Amino acid sequence: MDADTTELEQQARDYAEAFASLTPDRVNDLCERLAPDVHFRDPFNDLYGRHSVRALLNDMFERAGKPAFELLEVCWHEPNRCAWLRWQFAAQVPVIGELKVEGSSRIWLDEAGRVAEHLDYWDSAPVYLQLPLIGALLRRVKRKMALPPPN
Repeated sequence: MDADTTELEQQARDYAEAFASLTPDRVNDLCERLAPDVHFRDPFNDLYGRHSVRALLNDMFERAGKPAFELLEVCWHEPNRCAWLRWQFAAQVPVIGELKVEGSSRIWLDEAGRVAEHLDYWDSAPVYLQLPLIGALLRRVKRKMALPPPN
């Protein structure tokens, strides 16, 4: 930790690194950095409690092939005790195959430096667009809504 890094910022950065290097063996280590009543939300889940996040992460490793997060950027905001993480996620997902999405997470730390809120923001359209039946319909709608190519 350098002179410009506060203890809370370092804890946020350590959490980000733990998230980026997540493996099935490290789920518990990551969850120890969470407040017991943590709020986690992404486009498919809205969960409360460390045990719920642990179950979600374990399920991800059971159902997705080679899930991995690449951490692209961390921005800390001291007055609010929050950080923004920009990341890319890749995995082999049942039914749709390879999935790659870029997104961001806003994490908020409690006074003890534990993550009390982890909110993910990412476009879930790539998931839906790759589904066998509904994906074809959505791709058609997407084409109709797109701007025409320039002349």
